[in-house]
Amino acid sequence: MKRNRLPRHRSEALPAGRAQPAEAIVAGHICLDIIPDLGDAGLETIAVPGALINVGGAVVTTGGTVANCGVALHRLGIQVKLMGKIGDDPFGTLIADTLRREGETLAESLIVGTGEQSSYSIVISPRGSDRMFLHAPGANDTFASDDVTDVELDGARLFHFGYPPLMKAMYADGGRELEKLLARAKAKGLTVSLDMSRPDPGSPAGKVDWTSLLARVLPYVDVYMPSWEETLFMLDGPGAGHSASAMSGDKLAELSGRLLAMGPAVVGIKLGEEGLYVRTTGDAERLERFGRCRPSDPASWTSRELLAPCFEVEAAGTTGAGDCTIAGFLAALLHGLPLEGAMTGAVAVGACNVEAVDATSGIVPWADVQRRIAAGWARRPTSMPLPGWRTGGADGLRIGPHDRAAFFSL
Repeated sequence: MKRNRLPRHRSEALPAGRAQPAEAIVAGHICLDIIPDLGDAGLETIAVPGALINVGGAVVTTGGTVANCGVALHRLGIQVKLMGKIGDDPFGTLIADTLRREGETLAESLIVGTGEQSSYSIVISPRGSDRMFLHAPGANDTFASDDVTDVELDGARLFHFGYPPLMKAMYADGGRELEKLLARAKAKGLTVSLDMSRPDPGSPAGKVDWTSLLARVLPYVDVYMPSWEETLFMLDGPGAGHSASAMSGDKLAELSGRLLAMGPAVVGIKLGEEGLYVRTTGDAERLERFGRCRPSDPASWTSRELLAPCFEVEAAGTTGAGDCTIAGFLAALLHGLPLEGAMTGAVAVGACNVEAVDATSGIVPWADVQRRIAAGWARRPTSMPLPGWRTGGADGLRIGPHDRAAFFSL
């Protein structure tokens, strides 16, 4: 299929001095999200065969890593380049136009597959249940490493890629295309981050040996930020218990230890209502190779194990919460914050996300997020077992038994 860059909207070129180089590139999965308002309908209502369910209007917006994390970074004030693949169809036009409404240049680096169909998801969020997705991968399946050129990488500090389990070329052949892309970004000196999604166990992606694929690609990843469910699926298999009730500090330490042994510098596991768990390498030299977002004091990032509880909010929806949490962490890296500040920023941006029904309209500028934290924003209590953990300082983080603070006084 022919691949083209999307032409600029109503203009041959930006006015002189208008464009600014991107600090961050967000690449990978992109789709159109259709989110019907189910009102008070619960899972037991919508699952009845043959039933006609009266619903409200639908929110039609963009979804996937490129749109969710990328637009969140844009709203936080980061100069960002979005690189997802769409088709030359009406859904592709909707995706591009939606991004342009967020920022005139946000659709410039989209890749258009001639004759291909754009990806879409129908997001079903029943009252009292977690959301479900009806998903068509579309042009995401043909996204390849050469869709991101060296020229596109020039000048950026950060490269974030998301959802390879929903992108056939990225998980085929043991993940060689993903390895090729991440290795090239790393060789160019960028800080590389990676997010996952949990595949349908019955799909081709669900039958991939994800542990072997991770061992192939994680040496080129500085920050790996999957969810609890994705981590269990990929390390323990589809038969593992994926419910939040199985979550514990001991299990998180086991999983993060296995992931760190594969090569990343930082492993962050998103825990939903329990917050964000982060464990870092004890290898100071690995943190020196962190790329252009290298912490100013790499030693302060070594051998850390922390949990950032969520902030209190009145939740309207959870679509895109994980992507926005990652956006908060990456924005903090770009601002040079310490690990504690990055984790706090991550769950704060994630909290802003769930105050709106869609993925990004709740995100406010970075300075506003910081002011809300400084004003004493209350945190939710954690409920999972945390044996050997203790409460940290005024930032409200919990400190794990594998943290260097367990061996050295703060």
